[in-house]
Amino acid sequence: MTFLDAINGLFNRGPDNYILIMRRVRLPRAIGALVVGASLGLSGVIMQTMLSNDMASPSTLGVSNAATFGANLSIIVIAQGFLDTGNNLDNYFLGNNIYATSFIAFIFALASTLIILSLCKSQNYKKETVILSGVAIGAIWSALTSLLQFYATDVSLSAAVIWSFGDISRTNYNIDLLIAIITLISFIFFMIKRNEYNAILSGDDIAKSSGVKVDSLRFISLLLSSLITAVVVANLGIIGFVGLISPHISKILFTQNHKYSIPGSLLIGSILLLVSNILSRIIGSGSQIPVGIITSIIGAPFFLYLIFRKRRVYS
Repeated sequence: MTFLDAINGLFNRGPDNYILIMRRVRLPRAIGALVVGASLGLSGVIMQTMLSNDMASPSTLGVSNAATFGANLSIIVIAQGFLDTGNNLDNYFLGNNIYATSFIAFIFALASTLIILSLCKSQNYKKETVILSGVAIGAIWSALTSLLQFYATDVSLSAAVIWSFGDISRTNYNIDLLIAIITLISFIFFMIKRNEYNAILSGDDIAKSSGVKVDSLRFISLLLSSLITAVVVANLGIIGFVGLISPHISKILFTQNHKYSIPGSLLIGSILLLVSNILSRIIGSGSQIPVGIITSIIGAPFFLYLIFRKRRVYS
């Protein structure tokens, strides 16, 4: 397809196959990259603020680990991956339901978040307790996932591993809309609370003296951030580093003031994932490499650069 063919197909003109490719394949993926990137960037900046930890990310509370376990449970056990299908690929796909997999992954991710926050309630949601609880619960989910995979057949194991790759190509207009609605609601809430987040940057004690209900705000903020992550991971797999580095870039460009860093993180997350999605198609030469692989390849060294750059600034 030429560039003009692509534009015509996008506006419902030209051959039917061009229209189908542009409106049913390319457009929902492009929208998905923008929406998912925005959601992860938004989740990341709030988690870093509420946990006072620059290393915090949408995976901090073990959300990704729990969703991965839920997906493996659906693929390997509920779809009868190692009970009835054997190594027959056709039988496996007859037993598996992608919507059931996403739903079960989401339920486990949300349940994990509620478990962690409930455990931390007695400690008034201290940020150190939340982080350590997330690491511990996440390790449990990872161990259970490994146990399931140990007993899986070749086919179901391959399907479970492939599911864990963050892949924008799975998205469609319904998934894009669902993530967009949850992200928009969360964004509005976060922007309303932006001044309270700014107060928390100075410490919990100062924020409380300013009238901020730190404990309840931390609970609601972490719950919404985890909800965003749970929906993304449950539908598209694990997409790393976007929620980790987007807030850092935003703070460098727009300062730490949440009036700017929240929409900034949202915008940078969208751009980062969109560029990664384009690269995944260019590198794949006709096929699409899962975008989660690209974000990790780009994100890891870039994050190292940010760490050392920050140290030079403050030294």
